[in-house]
Amino acid sequence: MNGRVTVDGLTKRYGAVTAVDRLTFDVEPGMVTGFLGPNGAGKTTTLRMLLGLVAPTAGRALIDGRRYTELSEPRRSVGAVLETTGFHPGRRGRDHLRILARAGKIPSSRVEEVLERVGLGDAADRRVSGYSLGMRQRLGLASALLGDPRVLVLDEPANGLDPAGVAELRDLLRGLAAEGRTVLMSSHVLSEVAQTVDRVVVVAAGTLRYAGTLTDLTGAKARTLEAAFLELTSTPDTDPVTGTTTPAHGRAREERAL
Repeated sequence: MNGRVTVDGLTKRYGAVTAVDRLTFDVEPGMVTGFLGPNGAGKTTTLRMLLGLVAPTAGRALIDGRRYTELSEPRRSVGAVLETTGFHPGRRGRDHLRILARAGKIPSSRVEEVLERVGLGDAADRRVSGYSLGMRQRLGLASALLGDPRVLVLDEPANGLDPAGVAELRDLLRGLAAEGRTVLMSSHVLSEVAQTVDRVVVVAAGTLRYAGTLTDLTGAKARTLEAAFLELTSTPDTDPVTGTTTPAHGRAREERAL
């Protein structure tokens, strides 16, 4: 498994509302890819479709050419953190991971490895009800790493972390990518994204606005990621044929890619 993620024409409609509209992009192994967009842009819906939690209306989201539900060992292939509320409050952190390892037929030795890797070793025997938001984020990340996956899908992984924790997360994610893994993370903290990612996918109103390297997005005009993000998500250009809206900056990049 090389861990390439392919999103092809992915669409999700809820009645008259289109949450995701014909998204197409790739996520390559060996890199950290930032998945960015304003609130309500369709990021979480896209990630949930990738993980088989929501059925798409049209299009496909594939991991190594297969849907998540078609993977032979999904827990070992893909690690995901979409929320930090799925823990039994009375259970200790170490026990939570032991139960997951047993369910996924993962060696129990991995529990101690991931606890140390996310910096939760000293708090592993505390009950989750006493964990801060940052500690719950670490436990979620440990859960995602438990099966030693080739692909990591993380929704706001830095939420609740203090500055030291954010720096540790950055080093961890870049280290995982350096091992050849695929890391796809959504975040609203653009200053941190700019220090962490290699590639960027930007969506707004369910549509793709940019997919490419961070350097290509920010380097040409020596601008910040925040400035580029705001331009991409707030200056729509309407296609006279399809009626879809795409920022002029994003349209120029799409045309150059054709």
